[in-house]
Amino acid sequence: MCKTIEAILHGATEIISIKELKYRLYTNKRLTIKFGVDPTAPDLHLGHVVILNKLRILQNLGHKIIFLIGDFTARIGDPSGRSTTRQMMTEIQIQHNVATYIEQVSKILDITKTEIIYNSNWFKKLSINDILKLATTTTVSKMLKRTDFDTRYKENKSISIVEFLYPLLQAYDSIILKPDIEIGGNDQKFNLLLAREVQRSYGINNIQIIITMPILEGLDGIKKMSKSYNNYISLNDSPKEMFGKIMSISDMLMYKYYTYLTDFDLCRVRCMHPKDAKSKLAYFLVEQYYGKNIAYEANQSFHQIFVNKEYPNDMQTVQLSNTNFQLSTLLLNSKLCKSKNEAKRLIKQGGVKINSCKIIKDSTINTQNDFVLQVGKKRFKKVVFV
Repeated sequence: MCKTIEAILHGATEIISIKELKYRLYTNKRLTIKFGVDPTAPDLHLGHVVILNKLRILQNLGHKIIFLIGDFTARIGDPSGRSTTRQMMTEIQIQHNVATYIEQVSKILDITKTEIIYNSNWFKKLSINDILKLATTTTVSKMLKRTDFDTRYKENKSISIVEFLYPLLQAYDSIILKPDIEIGGNDQKFNLLLAREVQRSYGINNIQIIITMPILEGLDGIKKMSKSYNNYISLNDSPKEMFGKIMSISDMLMYKYYTYLTDFDLCRVRCMHPKDAKSKLAYFLVEQYYGKNIAYEANQSFHQIFVNKEYPNDMQTVQLSNTNFQLSTLLLNSKLCKSKNEAKRLIKQGGVKINSCKIIKDSTINTQNDFVLQVGKKRFKKVVFV
């Protein structure tokens, strides 16, 4: 009991309530803990890891973990922190995103001891009467107490009725699963509290205990790490990409990542040179998900390119037969850019190099010699003539 309480308290922002938690542990030593994720993108990210690491500790203490994939609620998407209404997702998009979730979760949790559940299992069976009953458990005025909804309402921005339904649907997950604990980020507090109220309305006596965890900022150091903001480090990123992204964050953000993602002594970390500390963090995280050998290779590759200013050894090759070519066309055809307009913009901004020489005009290149084509700091292709 003491070990579980200590494990839950460590790093948690808030627990509602500790008294309930102690009683639940006293009467039932093995707890059921729920964590839900909507597959609104194909990747889990380090923001999820803050919670998954907590779940792993509790799993190792013998507690039951339910990893809930919101394949139905993903159609709406969580409105928490949103200033606009999300576009509803299609079934095809959702299934595409779900495909790799279990593999990603297995990098942290023991998947053989984790219960994977999809909320479409019950939502596809709900009748209109069931929805109406659920809708009677709260009010519009209650919903407008949410900071994000309140802000949008005062700014005369639209709030879809379906967004009001989202926290109710999330609460209904807990009606079905009846977890002892539901865990989520700080931004989920309203949804988690509402779930307790809805459980009471449905006559559930042992309502869920809430644990909220800190929010991890994304690469920009401002907004929370999110698929929506495209500022995240994915568990599906390649080892080199993950290493490079971590090396790109600010020193202040690095210390937060150490706090939330590792058990390192922060006092010792602060005694290190920031570059060395960041490199140690990048190595640790890549090693955690890919192993020591691959972490070593990612570290060597990063320093080869960005510290020693050398080209990577594993550059992909682009073959050309024509010695006259437009630079923007080559960037597009070699898949270093998604469009010709993007290629022209990068050239104009000085983000394109040939053999380390910056090219600032989208000119016709005439050469018969092989060369290295570079976009930004991380993307390279070796161009050879055949």
